[in-house]
Amino acid sequence: MIEIENNPLIKEIISLALREDIGAGDITTDAIIRSEKSKTKARLIAKEEFVLAGLPLFKAVFKHLSKDISFEELHKEGDIVKCGDVICYIKGPVSVILKAERTALNFLQRMSGIATAVRRFIEKISHTKAKILDTRKTAPGMRILDKYAVRIGGGLNHRFGLFDGILIKDNHISAAGSIKEAIRRAKAYAPHTLKIEVEVEDLSQLKEALDSGVDIVLLDNMGLDEIKKAVQIAKGKVLIEVSGGIKLDNVEEIAATGVDFISVGEITHSVRGVDISLELQR
Repeated sequence: MIEIENNPLIKEIISLALREDIGAGDITTDAIIRSEKSKTKARLIAKEEFVLAGLPLFKAVFKHLSKDISFEELHKEGDIVKCGDVICYIKGPVSVILKAERTALNFLQRMSGIATAVRRFIEKISHTKAKILDTRKTAPGMRILDKYAVRIGGGLNHRFGLFDGILIKDNHISAAGSIKEAIRRAKAYAPHTLKIEVEVEDLSQLKEALDSGVDIVLLDNMGLDEIKKAVQIAKGKVLIEVSGGIKLDNVEEIAATGVDFISVGEITHSVRGVDISLELQR
């Protein structure tokens, strides 16, 4: 699992987000709240049902501005939160809570949205062996958060970036001249401990990849009938992943073909943030 607390990259992301929002200062809060010693209590409320993800990050945003902040958590990461539930209480300086509110909520709403979307996909295919994977189609600069949220939702992470996995795609094949040549070059370059995955678009490419000794095949944008045929050809020889056009309304029938993994771009690139509100208590 990706570490959120005490992670230097997370601290950098929080710092950048707060600088973006606060800039030279919160004019409204500074005008209205004259004393930095003025304290209050706020509550975080769910406005719909969702899978909670990002609470450690939410808390870290407030702590970044002040150590004089405390939390009373009523829910934990991965919980299914019901509409109207109080997620946690926050105590501390009014000015800090007001300045951190939007940035903290932006993180929490997006991450919970991702976890909720992932959970819906997983529920659809729970009776099959297939696993849901994420992709690199994430918010720039926030991939670590998006992929963390996928794990909280119950999904698995594909490669984090270009540096930790070999995935030969259509443009790599075009540049090399053929699947066979692309795989040959990858094997000559990569350490023996690293698996090689290749994207194929039809059954002829699949057979070429299998003959070239690939470890994983990615069936890209294939129709259901073609996926079934591909599984019959490749089953037991390599791991099989499917991607392209995966939706909630077709993921179950794709999983039923016997594939090992289904990568879904929309769980991160088109996610809808969930509805959460932070309210000060008088």
